[in-house]
Amino acid sequence: MNLLGQILLLLGITVAIVVLFQRLRIPTSLGYLLVGVIVSPYTFGPVINVPEFSALAEFGVVFLLFTIGLDFSLPQIHALRGQVLKLGTAQVALCTALVALLLWSFGMSGPAAFAIGAIFAQSSSTVIGSLLGEQGEDATPHGRLGLAMSVFQDVTAVPFIVIIPALGVAATLDVIAMELVLAIGKAAVAFALVYLAGKRLLNPLFGTVSRFRSSELFTLTVLLVALTSAWATNAFGLSLAFGAFLAGMMLGDTVFRHQVESSIRPFRDVLLGLFFIGIGMMLNPAVLPEIWHWALGGTLLILASKILVVVVIVRRSGIEPMGAWRTALLLAVGGEFGFAILAISTQSNVLDGLLGQIALTSTLFAIIAGAVLIRFNGLIASRLVGPSALETQRPPEVPSGTKGNFVLVGGYGRVGRTICVLLQNQGIDYMAFDMDLARVVQGRAAGHQVLYGDISEPELLTAVHAERASLVVVTIDDSAATYRCVSSLSNFCPHVPVVARARDLDSSERLLTAGAAHAYPETIEASLSLGATTLKMLAIPQQDIDAIIQEVRDWGYSTVADDKA
Repeated sequence: MNLLGQILLLLGITVAIVVLFQRLRIPTSLGYLLVGVIVSPYTFGPVINVPEFSALAEFGVVFLLFTIGLDFSLPQIHALRGQVLKLGTAQVALCTALVALLLWSFGMSGPAAFAIGAIFAQSSSTVIGSLLGEQGEDATPHGRLGLAMSVFQDVTAVPFIVIIPALGVAATLDVIAMELVLAIGKAAVAFALVYLAGKRLLNPLFGTVSRFRSSELFTLTVLLVALTSAWATNAFGLSLAFGAFLAGMMLGDTVFRHQVESSIRPFRDVLLGLFFIGIGMMLNPAVLPEIWHWALGGTLLILASKILVVVVIVRRSGIEPMGAWRTALLLAVGGEFGFAILAISTQSNVLDGLLGQIALTSTLFAIIAGAVLIRFNGLIASRLVGPSALETQRPPEVPSGTKGNFVLVGGYGRVGRTICVLLQNQGIDYMAFDMDLARVVQGRAAGHQVLYGDISEPELLTAVHAERASLVVVTIDDSAATYRCVSSLSNFCPHVPVVARARDLDSSERLLTAGAAHAYPETIEASLSLGATTLKMLAIPQQDIDAIIQEVRDWGYSTVADDKA
């Protein structure tokens, strides 16, 4: 089969599996793994042999680290230095050390034991987030804490990406220590270079690009920045993913953050899917009869070590037993980022083929078993603690990038700025977006939460969790753009009410048809305001004026629709 035929076959199988998994509400990452098993050379059926596959799949991890960096800019990491930082660091460090020491005591080499400990310490943010969302537990105290700690694990995985390749070339403890020091030194130099370049170049670069208002040019620039940073760290002998993470950190502290994430998301999702397919292709079912007992033991080790460690450290932080056990059950799941560490470990010869298969199979089993624990975390925790143990003590608030129950404002012109002032004066959380960088700079100088981005893009709505908003107010002074935005919001989050600004009655009717809850034509509203002032000056009681104006609005402006002049 030629190259195009193999690509079409791969896409066809992937689409069919992902559709099936989404209909069954199973995380699609597991679907990609199944695709990899189906097309691997170790199973019966079609075999995909695309030479560039591994290189493309590696960029899935690169873009994953890039988007993680966007969520963890330096100020955000500083803000998370309290509970989540301490708990997240303790969980990864203790789980890695516990597993590594146990394996080392049974005769495994130090580097291999350390690598497997790092792999087993990871938890899947994708699985945790999707299942909590489906169960309605993503806003609960244990859900917020568990998800925040799992996301922080992705950050702590970055040092492993730096350290593990150094272990693959080390032969003695002296060489290991030297390689680790050298790797950390290179990482520090790379961080300094990317930080200085980011501070001096990224804002001016994206500021210039944004003036063209071209999504194509903006996306190309994002790709250029991410891959250039990855290339720079790779030139230092470090991983591509580490450089992408640093670039994401730098951009995460700019007004372009959400637009950058929406631009990179399609590339990340597709290439990350290829990465999972590549992991699935590594699984050799033929060796399962030989390693199944080791894989089962590894699965139990993953689940037990993380549950034990998380319960202890969360309880010591002051959270009551029920919340601690539910958090631990969430984090027991195996992690897809462990696959990234596994891939680096095998490429660096830290793990041989058999150990790699055992670690891979153990992690896959732990993801499946962990999903069951997440699904029944409340029931299991109540059995462990006791049915009368209720979550009467609310855990400390977990910092997060985007809270629910906020207002999303599209456009920061004259009307949008007024909306932001009103919301801020009332202490209501909001987030405004505009495609005019000058307006964004002006708004941030005024102390308003304004960011650069196109609110009509589904990827940006996903990045800011628009589905959690209480209300969306669209104030864009462009009828076509407003209609596109309302339509996108209606498709993406139909349960969130949308209030839109309209030029005239015809525009108002189109926006209401597109899904807006209210669409106020500003020309008629100006007439109503003038009429209200007229009636007030004629000594008409304010209560009667309000009733008259509201009656006109309730009729859909029918009393003035016959004369729009």
